[in-house]
Amino acid sequence: MRRAPSARQVTDAGQAFPLYITAVAGLLFLALAFFTVGRAGATKNGAQTAADAAALAAAQSYRDQLGTSFLHALRTDTAWQGIVFDGQLTVAVDVCGAALRFAKSNGASVRDCAPAYTPPSFTVEVESLKGVGKSVIPGTEGKKATATATALVAPLCVPDASPPKQTPKPSPSKGKGDEGDGDEGKGGEKPSERHAVLFLDCDGKHVTIDPGHPDRLPDTAELFAVHLAD
Repeated sequence: MRRAPSARQVTDAGQAFPLYITAVAGLLFLALAFFTVGRAGATKNGAQTAADAAALAAAQSYRDQLGTSFLHALRTDTAWQGIVFDGQLTVAVDVCGAALRFAKSNGASVRDCAPAYTPPSFTVEVESLKGVGKSVIPGTEGKKATATATALVAPLCVPDASPPKQTPKPSPSKGKGDEGDGDEGKGGEKPSERHAVLFLDCDGKHVTIDPGHPDRLPDTAELFAVHLAD
């Protein structure tokens, strides 16, 4: 025959139940808090991705303008050394527009865009468009993440001390009616006589630039490297 629970047993059980409820509520709060921390970390990582993309976009925009300026210098027979060897432009350029577009496409807005040109570097600070959201931790709903990134444009080329040897090709014979035609310019000069061919060593790669053939210029990625600062 089973005994009826004593008054002491009933009292102990009644006292333990609130403790169980408190423990479960505490564990649930910790779980939601960890979830909020994880969501905040994801927001921060997203902001950093947007900052990296925006800084790289600004640097790549600058590199494209370096390529355009180099081509213009060759065509107009003006100084180009500062462009290729130092990555310097003679006019101010707008690169923050590209940073704004790439930041927005990655869910952020640009708080600051600071170009520096000696050497070329571009620092962008962004803020996430969305906050962490509602959570058990007060104040997270409107809390947004910020991040900063810097991208560099590094010239890759130096004058080539040992340009590749080229075997001269024999000129085709011309008739009397062919004089002044072909590749000769005004005064009977050939493009190679008016503009010297450039030989560059670009990160260990031989690059030949013939001003007489600007359509054969190498890609700007061969002349300048773009990367994030360490």
